[in-house]
Amino acid sequence: MPDSSQVQPAAFNCEGGLVLNRSTFLMQPGEALVLENFEPDLEGGYRRVNGFRKFVYPIVPQTSGSGEKVLMVANFADKVLAARGEKIFSAASTELGLTVTSTTAMTGSGTVTVDSTSGFASSGTIQIESELFTYTGTTSTTFTGVTRATSSTTAATHIFDTVVSPSSWTEIDTGRTSASKYSLERYNFDGNDKIILVDGANAPVIFNSSLTATDVSESSVAGSKFVAAYRNHMFYAGKSTTSQELIFSEPFDEDGFQSADGAGSIKVDDTIVGLKVFRSNLFIFCANRIFKLTGSSLSNFAVEPVTRNIGCINGDTIQEFAGDLIFLGPDGLRTVAGTSRIGDVELGTISKNVQSLFDKNIRDSSFFESVVIPDKTQYRIFFTKDTVADNLTRGIVCVMRGDKYEFSEILGIRPSCTDTFIDAGDVAVLHGSFDGFVHRQEKGNTFNETVIFGRYRSPDLSFGDSGIRKHMQRVILNFKPEAAIDADLFLRYDNESVESPRPAAYALDTSKIAAQYGSATYSTSSSTTQFVYGGGTQPLLRQSVEGSGFTVALKVDDGGETAPYSLKGFQLEYQLGARR
Repeated sequence: MPDSSQVQPAAFNCEGGLVLNRSTFLMQPGEALVLENFEPDLEGGYRRVNGFRKFVYPIVPQTSGSGEKVLMVANFADKVLAARGEKIFSAASTELGLTVTSTTAMTGSGTVTVDSTSGFASSGTIQIESELFTYTGTTSTTFTGVTRATSSTTAATHIFDTVVSPSSWTEIDTGRTSASKYSLERYNFDGNDKIILVDGANAPVIFNSSLTATDVSESSVAGSKFVAAYRNHMFYAGKSTTSQELIFSEPFDEDGFQSADGAGSIKVDDTIVGLKVFRSNLFIFCANRIFKLTGSSLSNFAVEPVTRNIGCINGDTIQEFAGDLIFLGPDGLRTVAGTSRIGDVELGTISKNVQSLFDKNIRDSSFFESVVIPDKTQYRIFFTKDTVADNLTRGIVCVMRGDKYEFSEILGIRPSCTDTFIDAGDVAVLHGSFDGFVHRQEKGNTFNETVIFGRYRSPDLSFGDSGIRKHMQRVILNFKPEAAIDADLFLRYDNESVESPRPAAYALDTSKIAAQYGSATYSTSSSTTQFVYGGGTQPLLRQSVEGSGFTVALKVDDGGETAPYSLKGFQLEYQLGARR
């Protein structure tokens, strides 16, 4: 009989991500059977995801009262653009942190101090949470001549780094009848930055840096769904009547279509669902095939097949990610490898570990959206349909960690469109919503004021022998809080059998950890100004536990409006008991 007196330690890192395609006996201890609203962290472990909040507080105006979703969101010319119904709008794209020192209404002489007023009008109205402010002037860092609590709103105390947003959208284009979801391309053919938008029904529209709109006059590209700038030509595709055709403009002229000047068209033998320029090629994604366009002009453009066996489910899933192109195929996530092999391009499925999730979501969803968060080497894909509530919308997170793809689930983000850009050196991820608002991901500790519920569950751990009972003594949790947290640790025995013990929750209480520089929150007064110092601490929580079983699993449930934290790893200490 094994020695039952000696305590056995078993330690493991939280790594490998969500795994659903292997027996629990074959899973690595650091992998997860449940990983919801956690993300594989490049710094190690699993991190509770950030929230999202309104980027521009007012709703994007709509054509009618029919509840139209946001059809496009994009950052361009220091503005955020959004389309809804028949119109396109702009608003200031700078998200400001602020300091408000008074809770009393001002009379026209007050100021509001912010990081920068760049991108805001010289006078007007701003919105801070639910309070409206009017102002008569600006300096580089202040709004001046401020009157608070206008339009029957109430003056409130606002903490440091609260969002300052414009109070209204500016209409910049209209008359886009029957528009569907937009595709866009930012480009510069002549030294001037421009953006071109297509919506599947109307003429493509071009905006210059002054946000002056110009429609493309060529009737053959009206109704295009996809657009891409390649080799100084503009390529249009996806028109319902010519779904297999690409039409390209003259070089350096997105609205020139004379064949004598270098314009033309190319046909493929499948319905085009998306375009993406990657390295030196234009990839043409179709429903059942994938092609690439090579060459530089009308004289030498050539279409080559990448594969005739695999297509793309939806073009909104195509993203450049981790040095490859990633897209949703009928059998899950796939990549188009960036390195040519024997004149072809290697294609590979990367989502085998969570394929059951993709199978279900592909089957049950009618809308797909995706976004890349480059500083996290993270790709997010979202699945939804008209009848799904926001808080039930599911997404899948894919992280390239080292040389492996790791996955988790995200629950509660329902984008209708997305965009990623750099804002003051930080990656900004925007999404339009089905209820008409524009939000910024990776901000705040709630999903637009809805609590984030994070869940982690380890495999059922047998420590090499599922026939011997283990009497658990202690769990040592290595985790990294970014502020106070609200989470519980559970132990579950014998595959959560009803006949096995189910000890009560053990609180992950940061108060049990000695105070360390890097983990404290500083406040000068009752929430007027708050700073969190540093970070970088990785405390150990030592928790005595009870119960026994032949296998044991760890669970962490998070249910508070608290800052994210990372689960780095666990050590389990146990004594061996009798063999079954």
